[in-house]
Amino acid sequence: QESMHAYAANVYTTVMEELVKGKQRKFIAVEQEFFRLWWDVVATDTQKQQVHQLLQEGRLEFVIGGQVMHDEAVTLIDDQILQLTEGHGFLYETFGFRPQFSWHVDPFGASATTPTLFALAGFNAHLISRIDYDLKAEMQKNKKLQFVWQGSPSLSERQEIFTHVMDQYSYCTPSQLPFSNRSGFFWNGFATFPDPPKDGVYPNMSLPVTDANLPLYAQTMVANIKERAAWFRTGDVLWPWGCDKQFFNASVQYSNMDQLVDYINKHSAEFGVTVQYSTVSDYFQAVYSRNLTWEIRGSQDFLPYSTEPFEAWTGFYTSRSTLKGIARRASSLLYAGESFFTQYVRKHPEGSVCKCKALKQLQSLRWAVSEVQHHDGVTGTESPKVKDMYMNNLMYGMVNVKKLMASIIFDINSAKKNGEVYSSVYTKGSGKPDVDQYVVVYNPLAWNITTFVMVSVSSEAMSVYDELGRSVPAQVQSSAESPSTYDLYILVTISGLSYRKYSIKPLNGKQSAFIGRSIQYKRRDLTRADQQRQQLFPVVNNCYQIVFDQNTNLMHSITERETNQTVQFTQEFLEYHVNGDTKKGPISDNYLFAPNASAIPVSKAVGLEVMSGPLMTEIRQYFYSNVTSQDYIHAVYTRLYSVPEGYDGKLLCHRIEQEYSVGPLELNREAVLRTSTNLNSGQLLYTDNNGYQMQKRPFKAYVNNTVARNYYPMVQTAYIEDDTTRLMLLAERAHGVSSQGNGQVEVMLHRRLWNNLQWNLNNNLTLNDSSVVHPVIWLILGAKAVTNTLYRTSGLALEHRPVVIFGALSGDKPELPRRLQHNSVHDSPVTVPPNLHLQTLSIPGWRYSSNHAQQVHSILMGKQKQGDADFSRVLLRIRHLYEVGEDPVLSQPVMVDLKSLLEGLGSVTAVEERSLTGTWDVNTLERWKWKTSQHPGKRFFNSTEASEDFIVTVHPKEIRTFFVYFQVQ
Repeated sequence: QESMHAYAANVYTTVMEELVKGKQRKFIAVEQEFFRLWWDVVATDTQKQQVHQLLQEGRLEFVIGGQVMHDEAVTLIDDQILQLTEGHGFLYETFGFRPQFSWHVDPFGASATTPTLFALAGFNAHLISRIDYDLKAEMQKNKKLQFVWQGSPSLSERQEIFTHVMDQYSYCTPSQLPFSNRSGFFWNGFATFPDPPKDGVYPNMSLPVTDANLPLYAQTMVANIKERAAWFRTGDVLWPWGCDKQFFNASVQYSNMDQLVDYINKHSAEFGVTVQYSTVSDYFQAVYSRNLTWEIRGSQDFLPYSTEPFEAWTGFYTSRSTLKGIARRASSLLYAGESFFTQYVRKHPEGSVCKCKALKQLQSLRWAVSEVQHHDGVTGTESPKVKDMYMNNLMYGMVNVKKLMASIIFDINSAKKNGEVYSSVYTKGSGKPDVDQYVVVYNPLAWNITTFVMVSVSSEAMSVYDELGRSVPAQVQSSAESPSTYDLYILVTISGLSYRKYSIKPLNGKQSAFIGRSIQYKRRDLTRADQQRQQLFPVVNNCYQIVFDQNTNLMHSITERETNQTVQFTQEFLEYHVNGDTKKGPISDNYLFAPNASAIPVSKAVGLEVMSGPLMTEIRQYFYSNVTSQDYIHAVYTRLYSVPEGYDGKLLCHRIEQEYSVGPLELNREAVLRTSTNLNSGQLLYTDNNGYQMQKRPFKAYVNNTVARNYYPMVQTAYIEDDTTRLMLLAERAHGVSSQGNGQVEVMLHRRLWNNLQWNLNNNLTLNDSSVVHPVIWLILGAKAVTNTLYRTSGLALEHRPVVIFGALSGDKPELPRRLQHNSVHDSPVTVPPNLHLQTLSIPGWRYSSNHAQQVHSILMGKQKQGDADFSRVLLRIRHLYEVGEDPVLSQPVMVDLKSLLEGLGSVTAVEERSLTGTWDVNTLERWKWKTSQHPGKRFFNSTEASEDFIVTVHPKEIRTFFVYFQVQ
């Protein structure tokens, strides 16, 4: 809102005015969040008409077209798709416009997922800028800044995309003038916050173009164009004119530029250059028409990113861990809310929940999750008050969706008219000990799951019953974080996209939940631990034996019981001490990580408590700065689950769950958890790109900054392995991760920094984050083949843990009515095989026609006015989780019958396959085919095979998008 007031609204208002004045002028616009704020709040009817006209003339062009320009390192592919879909839906519904080019000029490093994402969205070319400074210099020298990128090894040339890397000048106009000590080309100056200057005079307004300096200005511009031309293979030079926060006074910009453009073109013979205003589309069209043969780049990404020898942008992989965690929880709740609402609309057409209000509740969270994907959002590279805005919007959206889910449950259950009275459905944690509580647990995944949900209760004496009044396995124990409450773990088994209801009752003589018993061990002084005198004790379930050493209270080894393979396994907290004073050397900040030495162990003493019961054992380790310290600095809670007979406990059994409590840190400290094993990994680490594909990360030695330059983002997955065994880490938020030694993997969990870099001070960019963070990581250890079958489903099970909604039963009915039969809750689950993921099931509400000619026509006729949302169109996405050849069974293509998959929602009457964001019919989508040595013939490129009678075959790594229509009930 502040940016809109200070400059952004003026960008759109003045640019539209100026474009209308000169037929040669053009402009590109990127993030829809700003444009939509202008469109909805500021734009007049005349201006709206002008936008339609300018888009038709190709003089205004939307590039990317997402809500934001998303970060590429720490975002999940689902959230990238969401924010792109949000923006594209608006543009198509409002203008019939579909972006076909990217402009990813500002994310800090480039992921290999992005080219695939944009190819699937129908783009013809992709443009990036921020890659390693040394790599860029080399590519530039060898004219290799342009290539055809096959980002996905499995989709390879089917979803390849031409990619342009900007040269060393990046996306801003070089402003130095050899003939003046004033700057050039930024005639409107720089935006001021919070208010525009009253007199309209902005700081640093560039030297205006005059008759006297025009030839000198032109020479400067031409010299720069020629310098760049030498770095590319064609005679076409992309010359970006603008920068951050520019064009808020477009009139002074265009009037100066017009003179320069005219002058250079009048003297083109002597300059050897002609210039024209252009959009991204114009540029790529020019390069495409040259018909050159391009080199292919495989699936390697451009991460991490360094700008100078001591500037590794690897700190932001962890910055603002709380925001990173909330952003992912919000994304996961949205995913659950969408499918829950879609099923409600389909199965309960007469339901009393207002659909329009429900859609608004979902939209509030769609927008909050979309905006936080910004490259200065979830990255943690914003000022504290902007971080607060993201947090507030996420929390507001989450409350809305929880309310919606609760009102749906309330409506369905009162509709069952079975004599059960609901006194309330509430969404805040539990807490009414004296009333009978119930919890409704929704499984948002399209698989059957068996897992534990944890509910806080106020006493140990509790029983849990299912819908039929049968006792449910549960374990209760005193809580580690707040001693006055108890953690109740309930074993739930739920089919795909279904919910179950459990009642929790204070004990009245009947069978109770198991009670976890505590054993306290003596706090150990690590500085005096006797290495010879190990006192080992095991904690065991069906899959693992974890051995602890009482002498140190640290973990000692893990045995994988199926193969009887034992791995030495120790964990410790360390801190990197970093510099915050620019006079003393390189600094760490929100973006950068610049350790000035190796990491230092933080605790000299460890306390240990083991809570054990028949269903789970929780090992609580407390790390103290010394043996007499009052309070611990960090803690690890390790949980091992045992599943009773008759339950499918494969995933649960193989997961070692760890929750950490880290902080508050001292200033200029970066906390890592280092896990050391005897796996002979050769310091080779694997980490994921955006939860979509894995990247190989061999350790690289550099002259400077080797530690920081070997940090990589872990969005969901990282692992190390030797010839036989793999140790897998699964995360529920992004972290920086590295392997600084053989058999080692370290995860950065938290950062607290302050520095005096002037740019950071001006923007209040401090990371003085005194919070305590509670990230969760699941460990899986085993033979490679076993971990291969487990990690994709486990990663999604961690991402999409069941949603728990609380309620209270009124009246004195201890038993739930027998008539609430099992299948009334479980009516018709939605289930896909374990190598597929139901990535989206939602009702977007768009009113656009899926026939392009009709959509364009209705906009031309002005019929595309605000109307009621369309609740009949369901958006479905299915993703294949495996790469070609990754697993003998799970990497096979899968046939899916969409009619039977969705039969629980009604009778499917029509299915349309669409591009990733829904705006193209795949049968009419023809992307440009760039010539490569692999495919010398240049041809247009068509998509996957059509589906016959609702049966589709999903191949490895495909993400297939459909509009589904049902018979009206």
